Amino acid sequence: MALIVLVIIVVVVAVRCGYVVRQQHVAIIERLGRFCGIKGPGFHVMIPFIDTAHDVDLMTEDQHMTFDAKTHDNVTIELDVSIQYHVDAAHANMGAESGIWKSFYTLTDPVSQMKDYLADALRSQIPNRTLDEVFSEKDAIATAIDEVVATKMLDYGYVLVTTLITSIRLPAEVQESMNRIVASKNNLESARNDAEAARAKTVIAAQAKAEAMAAEGKGIADQRIAIARGIKESIDTIKGSELSSEEANRLFEFTQWVSMMESFAEKGSSSVVLPGDFSSASSLYEQQLAARVTPNPEGGKRA
Repeated sequence: MALIVLVIIVVVVAVRCGYVVRQQHVAIIERLGRFCGIKGPGFHVMIPFIDTAHDVDLMTEDQHMTFDAKTHDNVTIELDVSIQYHVDAAHANMGAESGIWKSFYTLTDPVSQMKDYLADALRSQIPNRTLDEVFSEKDAIATAIDEVVATKMLDYGYVLVTTLITSIRLPAEVQESMNRIVASKNNLESARNDAEAARAKTVIAAQAKAEAMAAEGKGIADQRIAIARGIKESIDTIKGSELSSEEANRLFEFTQWVSMMESFAEKGSSSVVLPGDFSSASSLYEQQLAARVTPNPEGGKRA
């Protein structure tokens, strides 16, 4: 029985004497409640019932926090901030001057402390910027608060790896107002584009019409030149006959008049004022005036 008790005591002492520190961890050893040293990964031996080992995790941790702040243009916003940090494992052999010692003995709640520092840093950055600037300078704000908080947390043995502003939320009424503003800008831009397109279409149509009219005018001019040449050739041909110059001209005029009458006849019924005396072309104007005041069959004067 005594042997069994002795074996049990030896086993308990052996278990109390040896301990293992995992990778990416260290152990702070306290002897009778006082700091004694820092042990790295591996198997170690300590004095049972006198020494105590405390595990310290060196891996990077991630925390997500939410803060509210007011911009320079008096808009209250919510910011989701993500931070990554770990215990400063550099200079572990310096004992009480190392980051491991500071992280274990100076802060009971490092996350809460970082949150306070981040809130203070954010509220010093956001009020200096308008809402648009907060969105456009999000990365610059994160960098600025990272530098401030990282310096302070290093004094407590923590390294702030990065700070990210992952989301910016607006009050519902502000979000709706911004959506309306964006929609109005888009509508204005669309209207401007439509107006530019209509203007361009009008200009192109006007240019095409002007070119068509110019071509038409040139065609009419060429036609008149051709007619004039034809008339000249006809008159020259008539003059070459036995007719006198005056007779030739009057024959040509009569031919043109007959051609005009044929054109009127082809178009159907129409009113035509004919001269009463073909011997004098100068009387045509007086006969037209007389026709305008001749009574029509229904009474009144002819218009």
